[in-house]
Amino acid sequence: MIDPFDDSYFMKKALQEAEIAYEKGEIPVGAIVVVENRIIARAHNLTETLTDVTAHAEMQAITAASNFLGGKYLSGCTLYVTLEPCQMCAGALYWSQISKIVYGATDEQRGYNAMQTKLHPKTQVVSGILEQEAANLMKRFFIEKRNLN
Repeated sequence: MIDPFDDSYFMKKALQEAEIAYEKGEIPVGAIVVVENRIIARAHNLTETLTDVTAHAEMQAITAASNFLGGKYLSGCTLYVTLEPCQMCAGALYWSQISKIVYGATDEQRGYNAMQTKLHPKTQVVSGILEQEAANLMKRFFIEKRNLN
């Protein structure tokens, strides 16, 4: 039997969040947190809107999921995010003890892998889910930004 709630299904939901960020003029990164095939948090970058460098999609999603669950640990949860988490977000994800991270596009310059940041040893990572869609959205955003300036 085919599971309709696979990683691609949920990454499409994260991409919808990234599109919302794009519409707001934010760097288009979207994130959702899922537990038992249920979305418990949706978020996107809000760094410009909130004038807060820590308002990354992952940070917003961690806070929303923790509030929903009534606790600081996200064991049993999966984060779907359109771009590889940065060092700051990876640190927060480490402390949240999230069970799984699924990301789309790799951030070769600022991603947690490039920065050699560690995740929690029990966190499973899946990369490259809808990678092209996520990367294309980022490219489109930055091309438009450059053309406006």
